[in-house]
Amino acid sequence: MPDSTDPTSSTEIFREKLWPAWWLWILVVGTGFAGMAMFLPVNLELSIAAGIVVFLAVGIIMLASTPTISLTGDWLKVGRASIERRFIGEVSVHRGEEATLERGRRLNGTAYLCLRGWIDPVVKLDIVDPNDATPYWLASTRRPEELASALQQTARA
Repeated sequence: MPDSTDPTSSTEIFREKLWPAWWLWILVVGTGFAGMAMFLPVNLELSIAAGIVVFLAVGIIMLASTPTISLTGDWLKVGRASIERRFIGEVSVHRGEEATLERGRRLNGTAYLCLRGWIDPVVKLDIVDPNDATPYWLASTRRPEELASALQQTARA
């Protein structure tokens, strides 16, 4: 029998990895070249090795810090945070100017955020747990309607 307190105990209904945008890799390559340029006056082989090490280190850090959104029948996990599905109230999808307002002027400082600047749409999840001071979660997602629909389906089940 699955443990109902374990966020990984049920079958996943929705899963999205918030991968970095393609243009961020240009910055990673540029960082590698900067690492190479620092050691170029010292030694060509050392500068090439430094450039490769810097490129790999920055790339690995970027990939390792990529958050995941995962929804099961009982749990939602966004980045490092997880919450039981029963504590999620209204779910709203925001794109374009509305998403900018949610991330900016409308933002509550006590909300949980999992935002990525290269992903425009956001999903706002109201938290209805009386013991939780967090009013809502705001998360970037490339598939906001799909996530909102999956959350509404699990609420009915």
